Amino acid sequence: MVDFRSLESFVWIARLGSFRAAADKLNAAQPSISARIAKLELELGVQLFDRSARNVALTPKGRVLLDYAERLLGLRASMLSAVADISVLGGTVRMGAAETIVHTWLPKLIERIHKRFPGVTLELEVDTSLNLRDGLVNRGLDIAFLLGPVSQPTIQNRPLCSYPLAWVTSPRLGLPQSAAVSIETLSTWPIITYPRLSRPYIAIQELMNGLPGRRPRIYGSSSLATIVRMTLDGIGISAIPPRIVRDELASGALHVVKTDAVAMLPGMDFTVSYQAQADTPLARAIAEAAIEIAAGDADR
Repeated sequence: MVDFRSLESFVWIARLGSFRAAADKLNAAQPSISARIAKLELELGVQLFDRSARNVALTPKGRVLLDYAERLLGLRASMLSAVADISVLGGTVRMGAAETIVHTWLPKLIERIHKRFPGVTLELEVDTSLNLRDGLVNRGLDIAFLLGPVSQPTIQNRPLCSYPLAWVTSPRLGLPQSAAVSIETLSTWPIITYPRLSRPYIAIQELMNGLPGRRPRIYGSSSLATIVRMTLDGIGISAIPPRIVRDELASGALHVVKTDAVAMLPGMDFTVSYQAQADTPLARAIAEAAIEIAAGDADR
């Protein structure tokens, strides 16, 4: 009799392209995954994978089974969502987060997951939105909080939160706190912001491309802590969400630079994105919790 554990192992091998990756995903030993597939092949009387190739590939019968298996696992997930007490579900969830989320409300979400789902183990990856997107598409991540959406048919995207960007500086730079500062004046200082290829970095490049004279220096960093430290030290002007430095703004250690309309920065719109064909309702439950917590953070 075909069991769901064998089908789940089969589907993840097909999705990830190797027995080892599937074992890591399912938090199981590789010999155990191999045994499940051998049992499944014996029960069905067919070979599901071509193991002669360098990478594991589905046989024609394996491709047929994949469609049925994904539908069965999806139906099982829907049944669990509708009927089961989701708090008793367990497993490993690979969660990715952009650093902006880490510095705002992510600890509250982890605390809620820990209390509500005691059987769940989290594997957290903090990275740029670009890398998180790749992790979702390649199925290395189950769910991610990133600058989205992710334009892939296999990924479900839901609006999560938005943070405006602002020019932030230390008083030691001597920029006025009341009068509007022009983009030309801002460009005379090093600009400290998110890493190269990020949306904020590209927006700043586009904003300053038409300026005459020497090209402004833009220091990109994937570490928000580093960006804040450099700003506090007066190295330059940062382009970050004021929410990140709320305490420093309240104490006067930093202040937001008022600008004219030309120097206005676009906001950062985050989504919670996860596999649309998730084999467990956990991703959807975590997404719901994240949306609720992010909304509460925005109201503060």
